[in-house]
Amino acid sequence: MEGGGNSKGTGLGGLFGAGGVGYSHADLAGVPLTGMSPLSPYLNLDPKYLVQDTDEFILPTGANKTRGRFELAFFTIGGCCMTGAAFGALNGLRLGLKETQNMVWSKPRNVQILNMVTRQGALWANTLGSLALLYSAFGVIIEKTRGAEDDLNTIAAGTLTGMLYKSTGGVRGIARGGIAGLTLTGLYALYNNWEHMKGSIARQSL
Repeated sequence: MEGGGNSKGTGLGGLFGAGGVGYSHADLAGVPLTGMSPLSPYLNLDPKYLVQDTDEFILPTGANKTRGRFELAFFTIGGCCMTGAAFGALNGLRLGLKETQNMVWSKPRNVQILNMVTRQGALWANTLGSLALLYSAFGVIIEKTRGAEDDLNTIAAGTLTGMLYKSTGGVRGIARGGIAGLTLTGLYALYNNWEHMKGSIARQSL
C-alpha cells in the first residue's frame, strides 16, 4: 500500500516541481473547514482567491462610480446633434423629392434636393442640440443645488427646458412647452423605473 501513500506527493504539484503536498477527497473528508473555503484537490488553491469581489478600477477619493450629469452632458449634446442632422437629412431628402417630382433628373434638380437636405439637416441638428444643451444645463444646476441625483432632477430639467424653449410664444407657449417637457421626461423616468415598480407591485401582492 505504499503506492497509495506516495500518491499524495504526486499530481500537478509534483509535475512542476512544487513542494506542496497533494490531498485526495478522502483525506479532506475528515478535515474541518469551518470559516474556510474548501481547497481544490487539483491545484491546492483556495477558490475564494479566484472570486473578484472588488472594483476593477481604482477611483479617486470622493469620486462617484457612475458618471454624473456634467460628464453625460457632452454625450447628450453630441448625440442629439448627430441624431438631428441624420433625421433632418432624411426629411430634407423627402421634401426635396416631393417638391421636384415634376422635374426631370438634371443638375438643377440635384442641387435643389441637396440644398433641401443640407438646410433641414442643419435646422434639426440646431434644434435638438439647443434642447440638449438647455436640458443638460438645467440638470447640472438642479443636481448641484439639491445635492442629489434622481428622477426628480430629470423631470424638473425637462419641464424647465420646454418652458424656456417656448418662452417666445407667450404664456400659452410656456405652458405648452412645460407640459411637453414634463410628459417626455416623465415617460422616460417611468421607463427607467419600470422593472423596479413591477418588483414592488409583485412584493405587495404577496
